[in-house]
Amino acid sequence: MPRLSEVIAALETLWPAERAESWDAVGTVVGDPDQEVSRVLFAVDPVQEIVDEAVKLGADLLVTHHPLFLRGTTTVAASTFKGRAVHTLIKNDIALHVAHTNADRADPGVSDALAGALDLRILRPLVPDTTDPEGRRGLGRICELDHPLTVRELAARAAERLPATAQGIRVAGDPDAVVRTVAVSGGSGDSLFDDVRAAGVDAFLTADLRHHPASEFMADRAHSPLALLDAAHWATEWPWCELAAAQLDEISDRHGWGLRVHVSKTVTDPWTAHAASAATHSTGAPN
Repeated sequence: MPRLSEVIAALETLWPAERAESWDAVGTVVGDPDQEVSRVLFAVDPVQEIVDEAVKLGADLLVTHHPLFLRGTTTVAASTFKGRAVHTLIKNDIALHVAHTNADRADPGVSDALAGALDLRILRPLVPDTTDPEGRRGLGRICELDHPLTVRELAARAAERLPATAQGIRVAGDPDAVVRTVAVSGGSGDSLFDDVRAAGVDAFLTADLRHHPASEFMADRAHSPLALLDAAHWATEWPWCELAAAQLDEISDRHGWGLRVHVSKTVTDPWTAHAASAATHSTGAPN
């Protein structure tokens, strides 16, 4: 069996820490470099529910997309929820490694997995990484459909293909407009509106769209007559777990490590229910 240091070195070839954003917190959070690794679990969030799943599975390494400590902390006391996660991991000899914005910018990365889940053909990054001479790395992806769909049909596909959440898919724009090209970005995407506008696509699928940025973007119809599709943050990033697990599987086979690699199907989206609004007038005003 490989040591943790060997597995981490392999993961760093996929998602080098130096490609993460300056504000990010990626890399190994807990773990003994000399411990042996035989079973690995991938998940989006390093919450207690996932940590407990790793314990039950008998995992030696938990790899998550979201950091446990994105900002500084002064305690890992077990009386805090993050401290409890750390205590549980250490007591059970489970390492934790994080690949966040370095996985967002990777080739293939988070948005490639999102595009793949929706059967979209990837053309190029939405925001290219200027350090990549091949122009394949970067944030988001610009994609095209095999055949045109309406916004309504594209939203239905996203709702069907992405993991189910209470939010589902929210849409801004004409549901009957035709979509041939679409930009996608796993996770929060309204900081990319200028890039989406410049890309000239028909639709943008992402997560965490806030009221004011979305409202202002849609109000500029003369320059941006496109639709917005807003999915749950967790749902847009979960497909990466399957992609990342497959990548580690391939590395394991190549090295003869025999790792057993798993993907958590536990839904860690924080929203648990949805109540549909009452019917509205044609003007959109409440009854």
